[in-house]
Amino acid sequence: MLGTAKYLIIPSGRTHLGLAIGLKNLWPNRTQDCCRGKGSNNMRGNVHIPLCFVLAQLTQQVAQDWQERFGYRPVLVESFVELNRFRGTCYQAANWKLVGVSSGRGRQDRTHAQGLAKKLLYVYPLCAEFGARLRQVPEKRRLAPLPVAVPEPPAPPRNWLEEEFGGVVLPDERLKGRLQSLAADFFARPGMNLPQACGSRAKTKAAYRFLDHHRVNMPALLQSHYQATTGRVAAQKIVLAVQDTTSLNYSAHPATEMLGLIGTQPDGPIGMWVHSTLAFNEEGTPLGLLNVQCWVRDPDELGKKHQRHDLPLEAKESVRWLRSLEAVAQVQAQCPNTRLVGVGDREADIHELFVWAQAQPGRPALLVRAERDRLLTQSQQHLWEKVEGQPLAGSMELKVPRRGSKPSRRALVQIRYAQVQLQPPKRKKQMPAVPMWAVLAREVDAPAGVEPVEWMLLSTLPVDSFESAVEKLRWYAGRWGIEVFHRVLKSGCQIETRQLAGADRLEACLAIDMVVAWRIHHLTKLGRETPNVACTVYFEEHEWKALVAYVTQNATPPSQPPSLREALRMVASLGGFLGRKSDGEPGTQTTWLGLQRLDDLAAMYLVMAGRDQPTVSSNKTYG
Repeated sequence: MLGTAKYLIIPSGRTHLGLAIGLKNLWPNRTQDCCRGKGSNNMRGNVHIPLCFVLAQLTQQVAQDWQERFGYRPVLVESFVELNRFRGTCYQAANWKLVGVSSGRGRQDRTHAQGLAKKLLYVYPLCAEFGARLRQVPEKRRLAPLPVAVPEPPAPPRNWLEEEFGGVVLPDERLKGRLQSLAADFFARPGMNLPQACGSRAKTKAAYRFLDHHRVNMPALLQSHYQATTGRVAAQKIVLAVQDTTSLNYSAHPATEMLGLIGTQPDGPIGMWVHSTLAFNEEGTPLGLLNVQCWVRDPDELGKKHQRHDLPLEAKESVRWLRSLEAVAQVQAQCPNTRLVGVGDREADIHELFVWAQAQPGRPALLVRAERDRLLTQSQQHLWEKVEGQPLAGSMELKVPRRGSKPSRRALVQIRYAQVQLQPPKRKKQMPAVPMWAVLAREVDAPAGVEPVEWMLLSTLPVDSFESAVEKLRWYAGRWGIEVFHRVLKSGCQIETRQLAGADRLEACLAIDMVVAWRIHHLTKLGRETPNVACTVYFEEHEWKALVAYVTQNATPPSQPPSLREALRMVASLGGFLGRKSDGEPGTQTTWLGLQRLDDLAAMYLVMAGRDQPTVSSNKTYG
């Protein structure tokens, strides 16, 4: 039996007589069209049968034959067509559906050579409800499931590296080991470039190979940290999911590929944008990242800012606020006993966010600083006018953080609050009005030459008392923690000095640096909240012994390790912290500077004690 592009040819002769008669039986009305010769029974000529008819008849028959042979009925058939030889015209004529093209890789193609011919994949449904049937669990499997061994519970993480990166999904276990090794190096030497942080040529080459791996990217590296953060969130009653955007400037490395503008001029600085969502408890301790988004701006879009009013939210950069809230909503679903509150600055004053947060029950609450004096639906009043007309609820002191050369200070603010109904913007009349609670905090008796504090906060949570208004103000004041986190990321981890080939590598490296920056911030806060726990919960034995020996100038280690507060103050002293009465507790800057010196001290301590440092394989295939 020979095949052409259009016909199935059955040569004459008794060898193919049974097949020919069988095919003739499939088309009793096409005997004269398909057979050549004197009569149809002697089969003196060749039988020419169009392949599309053969495919149509065989697909109708295969379900019945399969039922008789194997005891169940198929619902979908598939076939492959080599793209460099055929086009699948007969399958198309027989109403088969093209669903894709193979990549040209075989089972043994480990080097991604793609040396095989590409093939078209065609499918044909044998019943109308094939989709539902394929998703259905077979009855026998439901009634008599196979015995499944109960997996043993996973061992608890041995250190913070396993806790944050142990669940990462990568194609090779060696990649997971390299990830944890890189994170340990970055944490031990924050502020140093990649070769300095790695400490050796072999580890540096392995780090570059790791960051260049096609499966190593920001979502893959951060997924395990997101899960660890969710576990810490579940242990809290109230969690503030603070969002903020920052830019990373790589103008000093113009050869880096796939970067975009971060300014407003065509010849301005280049880099990338990062939008972070960091979880905090009510005491201000950072629990970890919940969502990170990176993007670069298209140079062709420069100067088109005026067109943003005609675009939907999904087509604008502002959609980052909604995407982060959607990620927070997923965490909220996993932590039913925790109340998550999305906190944003004036950039988050977006009507679509207010509508989304109240569209379904169970979504995270919102707390946003208002930017626009919106019109209210109850009257023709505006937001500020409405709240300013409310009676004074009380006064409180707010701690204003340091900004640039301006020192931190205490501000006395007067508080008013009201329930309001916000109208949608003029260009979005189709959207519904949303009920919100507004809290106004305005500073009185501000120092001369200082801009008074004035916050107008909008929340989906009720504010029906002075205490609840104060609570919302304290929550928003905690938003400053994400500013500290971004400062640690830039100044402490020196992410803007990373010299990598492209933005994809920078994103992967940024994922590691962001977890390290969170760890430094987290460690600094815990030193203030849990000062009396032993420092061994965060420092290895040789690290705290080297630290104590250097600070006290005594080679004999104490019988008991110092407390976490004492160890952190020693670390900060290595970074320039003086420990005077007026200095308070050490901050993140002196902490990360001290960690750099502690790493060298710990390495020397191991050498002097006669213990080898742990090494990392320099095998070329590693990472």
